Formats: sequence, C-alpha cells, structure tokens
Amino acid sequence: MRIRAIVAAVSGALALSALAVPAAQAVTDSGAPYTLNASFSNVSIAKAVKVGTTNEVSVSYSYTLTHGSDVNIAASDFYTDAFLYHGTYSDTSPELYGDDPATCTATSSTTATCKGSINIYPTDADPKIADAGTWNVAAEAVAFNGQDQQNPDMSKVGYKDQSGLGTTLVQRYSKLTTTVSSTSVYKGKTFTASGKLSRADWDDNLYHGYANQPVKLQFRKAGTTTYTTIKTVYTDSYGNLKTSATVNYSGYWRYSFAGTSTTPAVSATGVYVGVK
Repeated sequence: MRIRAIVAAVSGALALSALAVPAAQAVTDSGAPYTLNASFSNVSIAKAVKVGTTNEVSVSYSYTLTHGSDVNIAASDFYTDAFLYHGTYSDTSPELYGDDPATCTATSSTTATCKGSINIYPTDADPKIADAGTWNVAAEAVAFNGQDQQNPDMSKVGYKDQSGLGTTLVQRYSKLTTTVSSTSVYKGKTFTASGKLSRADWDDNLYHGYANQPVKLQFRKAGTTTYTTIKTVYTDSYGNLKTSATVNYSGYWRYSFAGTSTTPAVSATGVYVGVK
C-alpha cells in the first residue's frame, strides 16, 4: 500500500499531496509534515524477484523500526511499509509498493519488527522492461496523530522515509526449451538439439527470444543425477538454439542458461535419447 506521494514543493518544502491509506484522500493542506522520530534497519528481502507477463508476484520483507517514545505505532492512523525504487531515490524514481501497509510487532518500547510484502502486477506495466535489474529498498512511516486524513493540518503529521536500505533484483521471467532430432541414435552418431531461450516483456505482456546469450548443452547419463556441460551455444537474434552432439550413452540432454542481472537462470527439462 503506497503511503506517500511526494509530488510538489510548497514554499521550498516537500508536501504529501496524496496518501493511499484507508480513508485517505487528496491532502489539501499546503503545509509540510514534521520529521517523524523513526528509523529503519535490518531489512530482509529476497535476493531476486522473477516477474512474468500475467501473474501477480508478491515478495515478502521485514525490517526493524526504531522510534521515539512519542511515536505510537499501535495507533490506528500510524502506517509504515517498505518499498522498492529503481535508480536514484527521487520523486520521479520508478517505485513498487505492497497492497497493504506492514504489520509491526513491538519488541521494546521503542523498537518493532515490521513485516509486509510488495505486490507486482506486470499487466499494469509495473515495472517497465527498461527497469529490469537492480532495485533498491526504502522504508517509510507516517503518523497522522488524530488528524483528519482527508484534510489534515500537515504541521501535525509526522513522516519519515529512508532510502538505501538494501537491494534486490527484479528480473524478467525466463523460459528455455530443448527438442531433439531423434530419441534413438546409434552409438557414436550425432543428433541435433534445438531449443529457444525467451523472457518476459513487461511492456507488451508477451515472451520474446533472448538474443546472443551463451547457453550450455548438457548431458546426464541414464541412472545418474548430475548433468555435464558438453558445449556452449549462443542464441540467434530470435533466441533460438541449434547444435549437434555425439551420442555414446543413453541419457538426458538439455539446455541450461546461467542467467544475467535482468534475467534469471533457467534449465530446460531433459529429453531422453537412447543408444541403439
């Protein structure tokens, strides 16, 4: 749930002009909130988030909220959450929020453990493909202190945000296939392994080939559990793969992609090729 929307400078100070919290509407008061006595630390979040073309993706987080004795985190009009931003932290940075604020459990009179989740909806072009890769973590808190949330006296509202609390990768979900020219080959003869590496496009909600990427052709002998890399093949401009290999033993063949910062690693399902 997006707590803040800092959109304008009023008399040289930033003002909260919209607060998407329960019962909150556009803030009409032109004053600026005071700095809430709060800080955020010990953020925990997944190292990577894989986002496809249609399904909502939820990623959990937790952090420690430290606050002054004058901050009542149990108040019904106190809200806090963590969120992601891409690039430099500013009013115009792409941001990803959760649908709901975090839930906090007090661990002392001035500290609490807060937990929540960030919800990503690729069908809303959230995020854009240009934003794939590293995102940063920020956290925030607002205390309305009994003010009318539709038209508060902003000088009596406390707000604090803190950036640079951690990082995660927001990646374009990847797919990889393997097909073979024959599932039964004479020993010492070759067969052709084809496949395709594709990844999610958040702008048109389709999957497109990932061009010019190194992909390993791997083999696992029947009765064993470990794949061995036979060779490395590069995808063409459409993400397609094609190469030949010699068959000496019956077993499973697959393509495997190591991944990049924008696209997660993926391995195709192994296809069985038997020796005649």
